[in-house]
Amino acid sequence: MTTMTKSPAPSRTARYLDEAERYSAHNYHPLPVVLDRGEGSWVWDVDGNRYLDMLSSYSALNQGHLHPEIIAAAREQMERLTLTSRAFHNDQMGPFLRELCEASGFDAALPMNTGAEAVETAIKMVRKWGYEVRGIPDGQAEIIVCEDNFHGRTTTIVGFSSEEQYRDGFGPFTPGFKLIPYGDADALRDAIGPNTAGFLVEPIQGEAGVNVPPDGYLRETAEICRENGVAFVADEIQTGLGRTGRLFCCDWEGVRPDVLIVGKALGGGLYPVSAAIADAEFMDVFRPGDHGSTFGGNPLGAAVGRASLRVILEEDLSRRSDELGTWFMEQLRAIGSPHVEEVRGKGLMIGVVIKETSGTARPFCEALQQRGILAKETHHQVVRFAPPLNVARADLEDALMEIAAVLS
Repeated sequence: MTTMTKSPAPSRTARYLDEAERYSAHNYHPLPVVLDRGEGSWVWDVDGNRYLDMLSSYSALNQGHLHPEIIAAAREQMERLTLTSRAFHNDQMGPFLRELCEASGFDAALPMNTGAEAVETAIKMVRKWGYEVRGIPDGQAEIIVCEDNFHGRTTTIVGFSSEEQYRDGFGPFTPGFKLIPYGDADALRDAIGPNTAGFLVEPIQGEAGVNVPPDGYLRETAEICRENGVAFVADEIQTGLGRTGRLFCCDWEGVRPDVLIVGKALGGGLYPVSAAIADAEFMDVFRPGDHGSTFGGNPLGAAVGRASLRVILEEDLSRRSDELGTWFMEQLRAIGSPHVEEVRGKGLMIGVVIKETSGTARPFCEALQQRGILAKETHHQVVRFAPPLNVARADLEDALMEIAAVLS
């Protein structure tokens, strides 16, 4: 990997940055790089500089940029039929949902577009199940969630966030949620009441800084839910589809959720595709008119979803993530950086925690950009490394040299 020494932003980059600053809402703080091309694990900026993508659009690019099989499926479908709405059937949605259910082991799936939509779908499903199956009094259903959660940006979802910035200025919020500490099974046991319908949890908290719960946490909380008739809902939008070294992160502990939420990599980096997946006991609470989406299950999205899932399974990207991730984390720890407090993660979902005495993670990400590596800070102190699951080991070996230089 060639180290790039950059002076002030070149004119093309500067022009694009100026336009974004002038015309975009200021709701993001991206690194000052303007990308215009990608292939596999690599991206290029408008001035021709090449970077190793170590973020994968927050796990939406598990298959890498422009995977030829996914591109081919999208092109073929775009020339046939792209949108029908759910007013009609199309010839891609049924096969897509069947393949998704066969891969995950559930009865049915409800297709949506973004991850937040799939989370909202799961919330509605679990509440309705609580009323119709559990007999919870109308309007009293409660869902337990974890501190430091990140399930999306809708008003309902930010209402049960513990991050003050996500909530500031957006109330009033939807009631019916109870916050407990993450990674504490006893806290869940104590929080469950007669009106508790569900427990919504990320197997690993990505946005919170790649927080990995104690071993056995998922298994124990799933058992607590079963004992109390509470739906165990796993948000695997970031952790699922091979990212953590198993098809789903819950597989590490042999846990089968009642409701499974997937998204991001289901669209292969081409198109937003998500779904809430469950057995008939939960899914059958929905009747015509209860819930829907104009674009959810559209033929283009379904064709892309089929190809995206097929690539993950046929290329065995889960196994690759496990092997590369285990090795990569060992190498990161071996750097012995005086700035690093901890390296944590599973598979290729890795967080490098920067000591507060060394400042925030942002300058480290900026320094990595100068050396041809794109990573992004999360929760101020954590550099997240999450490359495409088909990244070449040789590319990671080269990247480690640059990472070691920055961290040391």
